[in-house]
Amino acid sequence: MTHGNRIVVILGSIREDRINDRVAAWVTGQLSAHGFAPVLLDPADPDLLPVQIGDKAAVERLRQRMVGADGFVIVTPEYNHAEPGTLKTLIDSVTAEWWARPVGLIGYGGISGGLRAIEALRVILAELHTVTIRDTLSFASPWRRFDEMGRITDPEDAAAAEAAMAVFAHRLRWWADALTDARAARPYDRPVEEEAEG
Repeated sequence: MTHGNRIVVILGSIREDRINDRVAAWVTGQLSAHGFAPVLLDPADPDLLPVQIGDKAAVERLRQRMVGADGFVIVTPEYNHAEPGTLKTLIDSVTAEWWARPVGLIGYGGISGGLRAIEALRVILAELHTVTIRDTLSFASPWRRFDEMGRITDPEDAAAAEAAMAVFAHRLRWWADALTDARAARPYDRPVEEEAEG
């Protein structure tokens, strides 16, 4: 049975006039078309922005928005060969919400298409006990590819991106379902000693 549906889509940028919104709009539309229920998480949201200075109430709001996620998709630009600092701060602000969940990575940028940010995130997310799916999407020069509504303007580009997204969604579905079943069968955070005693 398919049940790993709730996917939190996290934007990587908080910059004014960011391209992130366009790419994320395309991503959420594609995830919906593949049967997921995507929920957008925007670090620039005024309720979440104080996470950047460690505001406890904002961190709790972040935690509540992540609770119950079957998986995550991060849509991020690349800044100086890595993910934006604000994204790293958001990721580091919570822990258990990440555990034993799949994370799909979608990057964009200049000629590299955000691939270096994606690879930098894999190391960080492994430390948080996630499973990053192998398949990614990468968009070079997205300001030339996406219109204001998040549509890819060139039909050949759109077809190629949709084909890549079909693979991405298939892998995300497999891991979301598998890890949902695994967490239900045995809580990931339950210590071995507690199991031995119980």
